Formats: sequence, structure tokens, C-alpha cells
Amino acid sequence: YANIQKMRENRTAPVDSMGCDKGKNSNDSPAVQRFQCLISLMLSSQTKDEINFAAMTRLREHGLTVQSLIDTSEEKIGQLIYPVGFWKTKAKYIKEVCQVLKDKYDCDIPRTVAELCKLKGVGPKMAHICMSSAWNEPSGIGVDTHVHRISGRLGWTQKECKTPEHTRVALESWLPRDLWVEVNWMLVGFGQEICRPVGPKCNECLNRFMCPTGQNWTPSPKKNPSPKKKPSPKKKVKE
Repeated sequence: YANIQKMRENRTAPVDSMGCDKGKNSNDSPAVQRFQCLISLMLSSQTKDEINFAAMTRLREHGLTVQSLIDTSEEKIGQLIYPVGFWKTKAKYIKEVCQVLKDKYDCDIPRTVAELCKLKGVGPKMAHICMSSAWNEPSGIGVDTHVHRISGRLGWTQKECKTPEHTRVALESWLPRDLWVEVNWMLVGFGQEICRPVGPKCNECLNRFMCPTGQNWTPSPKKNPSPKKKPSPKKKVKE
């Protein structure tokens, strides 16, 4: 764990400057900022941080409050968030969620994981991250694909966990509670830069000789440059 902290101390990964907690406007009221954090999380699934951050920027320029999105057509929301993953479905969910927030929460967001998970398009990972980033109340570890993959690679779970939710429970069984917020952004950035899903840079990893994947790692063979094709001889034109 300390080795990954060391590798992440410069905070140069996309998540460090464009993560979900970076998409809110610090000049807005606390309730609006919490709403913006929720929207950013809803857009984030199956979407790179760079694309998500750009979509949030367009939404903020348009007007990113519960009421402003209620007053915006689903088609227009889709145009603003494109090309995030599943943008059509997310535009529909955003419209539905905004109405629920107005009707039940006075344009704020729910304050529990259970209530957050009742919103369309919000799962446990988003809910736990939202609790920490929006309410500053760590309720659990937010496990995305990076956290799920890396925890399995490092053997941080006692047995193979087939789902992110299983990984969350396994991690929380031994990781101190005061690290529950840190572990998400730390492993996400680590997964973006070094422990990538395909072609991990094990040669740059301080855990290489402790990690089962790193111990079996071999450098990719360098491809030989393709030989240049000789120009075909010009055909003689018959006179």
C-alpha cells in the first residue's frame, strides 16, 4: 500500500485533475455542488475522466442546477453530455432524477447510501463516492473497475471476487476506515498510469516483485520495422 502511495504522490493521473469531484463549481451553494457531484458520478460510468470532465464543463456553462435541467429537454441534455458512455440512457435518467430531487429532497441530494441507490442510474460505487465527496461522510469504499482489478492482481482480497461489490466488502474487512476515501482515487490513478488493464507497466511498479502479475511479467517483444517495399518498376508504354 505504501509503495502505491509513493507512486501516486505526484498526482499526475487524469483522475487527479478531471475526476468526478473536480466537475463542480466551487462558487455555487453547497446543495448545488452536491448535485453537481452526483451528476458527474452518474456520467462517469463507462467513460474516461477527460470526456466526463468536458461534459460537466458544458453542463455548467448551460446551467447545472436541479431546476435548470428540469427546464432542459432530454434531447438537449443528450447533446450536452455526448459522447459519454450510454449518453442517451444517462440523459433520460438525469431528467428523472432531477424531478425526484425537487419533489423529495428540496433540490438537494439524499444523505444515505440506501436513498442514493434508489435514484435511477446510481449504484453502490457511485453512492459511496458521493457520500464522501459530496457530504464528506465516508460510508464505504467506492470500487470501480480499476479498484476491482488492482485489488485482485495484488491479492488484497482473500478469495477471488467476481463483482466490485464483493471486492468492496473484502477490502473493508481489513483496510482501516480512514483510508476508505484515499484508496479509490489512489488506485484509479495507479490503474490509469501504471497498472493498466492491458499492457501494465510492471517494470515501473515498486510492487513488481510482490505482485503475482508483476512476478510473471515479461517485456513485450519489440516489433521489427516492416521492410520498405521496393517501388514497382514502371511499365513501358507501347508507342
